[in-house]
Amino acid sequence: MTIDPQGLAGRPVIVGAGLAGLMAALSLAPRPVVVVTKAPLGTGAASGWALGGLAAAILPGDTPALHAADTIAAGAGLCDPAMVGQIVEAAPAAVEELLRCGVPFDRDGEGRLLASLEAAHGRPRVLHIGGDTSGREIMKAVIAAVRATPSITVLEATEAYRLVAGSRVEGMALAQDGRAFVLPTGRVLLATGGLGGLWRHTTNPLGAIGQGLALAAGAGVPLVDLEFMQFHPTAIDIGADPMPLASEALRGDGAILIDETGRRFMAAVPRAELAPRDVVARAIWAELEAGHRVFLDGRDAIGSRFLSRFPAVTAVCRAAGIDPATMAIPVRPAAHYHMGGIMTDGRGRTALDGLWAAGECASTGLHGANRLASNSLLEAVVMAQAAACDMADREHSRPVSSAAVPAVLPADPDGLAEIRRLLGAHVGVLRDETGLARAIRGLAPIARRRTAAAAPALVALMMATAALDRTESRGGHYRTDHPAPNGAFARRRPLTAAETARVSGFAA
Repeated sequence: MTIDPQGLAGRPVIVGAGLAGLMAALSLAPRPVVVVTKAPLGTGAASGWALGGLAAAILPGDTPALHAADTIAAGAGLCDPAMVGQIVEAAPAAVEELLRCGVPFDRDGEGRLLASLEAAHGRPRVLHIGGDTSGREIMKAVIAAVRATPSITVLEATEAYRLVAGSRVEGMALAQDGRAFVLPTGRVLLATGGLGGLWRHTTNPLGAIGQGLALAAGAGVPLVDLEFMQFHPTAIDIGADPMPLASEALRGDGAILIDETGRRFMAAVPRAELAPRDVVARAIWAELEAGHRVFLDGRDAIGSRFLSRFPAVTAVCRAAGIDPATMAIPVRPAAHYHMGGIMTDGRGRTALDGLWAAGECASTGLHGANRLASNSLLEAVVMAQAAACDMADREHSRPVSSAAVPAVLPADPDGLAEIRRLLGAHVGVLRDETGLARAIRGLAPIARRRTAAAAPALVALMMATAALDRTESRGGHYRTDHPAPNGAFARRRPLTAAETARVSGFAA
């Protein structure tokens, strides 16, 4: 769609068309809203790749309090209890909203919603669709609802590359078909997803390179808990980039981890294969570092039920010449979900007036240092609705931008490849001072370039700086030179681009 900036001026702008962005747009209806997405609608969003489901305490014997306790336990001391309570209490209503959008959650023969057990959950509370096609089916229903809502204008193949802001948001700089311009608006919601595409081994779309974090950081907005990256322990190791996922639900159904000799190396670990993701990822990493290969073995526990229970995993495996019903699946850890992000409150507000954030690019305090499985889709829905409600209350905010259009920087694929190499080598499952310092020295020159790689390099540099400064191990951040948690670091730690510049010298 060709953009008429004046015709759209003053409307709230949502950057990103994953679950958070689209749910926010639906929540604003019938108020006019603009959704900006780099990719065609329905492609490029990590939400649609989610094999796991949505966590909600809705079955008998479960409660939001139990859900909150499991979330806080997994978060390794950094969850915000108030935000945890707000989000898990809203989970049943979030499920009802998705059902109204037409999301076909799995049900039993009597029509009751089904829920499964996933790692670190104390009760079965994860709702799925078709076993392991949850994200795809949720997005299909939500996209259909968006397309049927005339108040939502979707600008596809459009890049949001700069926030125009002084003391408050004044506009969003956009580029489409080689044309750049500023769309005047006093309300912007960043829902751009995560930054997992910045690692060599990732389960994320390769476009997930921290766009929203870079937009916010460039406007002086604090980011928080950047060092906490969750590496999914069981990405399918078949040479693909990005790597397909072997869902947590396989281990919930009894699949075990073995090496090439058949040794079950997690057997003596508390909760074994259903331990928190950081524990499982480090155990697999240790096996790989010792020269072993690692496999997820569901032959006995799942066997002939693979195709009906896990059609997506089965299709990926078969395309690679693996029959998961009779063969073990090769796996390794890969960058999966970022617990840190743009610092927000319970309404999705950031430190910049007129700017909100929701979904993976935001950090609410729900996940702490280590996200509990399947809480991310829940957070996306709940916080999208909260942000939309707050944006609606600011409906009469008028745009005042008359700014010149910022320059669009040239592409830099070599720079992006170097970022992926540096993060993979030094800011991965295991970290230490020497490696983090090397990452910072390598990232700083890229962050200074006048190319498109500068923005993701800044985000990566801020992450490496935060990881270097946190001299302890906690959740998704593990320092081999500081392997124990330190109570002095049991707090959330915001960081700005200006602070990073002082530490790393990237702006010199």
